[in-house]
Amino acid sequence: MEFITLRTFQNYFSAHILLTKLKDAGMECFLKDEFMVTIDPILSNAVGGIKLIVKKEDEKEASLLLQQFDEEYRQSAVCPKCGSKTIELVPQKTTANMLTAVLTWLFGSYAISAKNIYQCSSCGYESENLPETFPNDLMEYEEENMN
Repeated sequence: MEFITLRTFQNYFSAHILLTKLKDAGMECFLKDEFMVTIDPILSNAVGGIKLIVKKEDEKEASLLLQQFDEEYRQSAVCPKCGSKTIELVPQKTTANMLTAVLTWLFGSYAISAKNIYQCSSCGYESENLPETFPNDLMEYEEENMN
């Protein structure tokens, strides 16, 4: 039986959430290098993070499920500033990121950024974490701050 790495993670919380969702959908999957990264997070880059492993024949279905989970999660986020659901993960525009991208492009096969942030494409609000404000909470917040 052949297995493939479907996704990698830097923390075990996200890894376990998606592992559980895939197992609930009937997928045979497991996490590789979870204990190594959890015990010594400094080694995460050295081992390539925590890997979500699935059977090769389940790859397509598992990928579609992960895309669906990601979209549902993204749609649950509401911008705390304007209330829109147009929050995207984008590279942060800093000198360090630009330098990393240029050096990776010169010495690697493709450019990557060093740090990503969540940004609302409607109003430009930026956050390191995906906002977890829901519409009712946003309305209550606005009412409290308007008085």
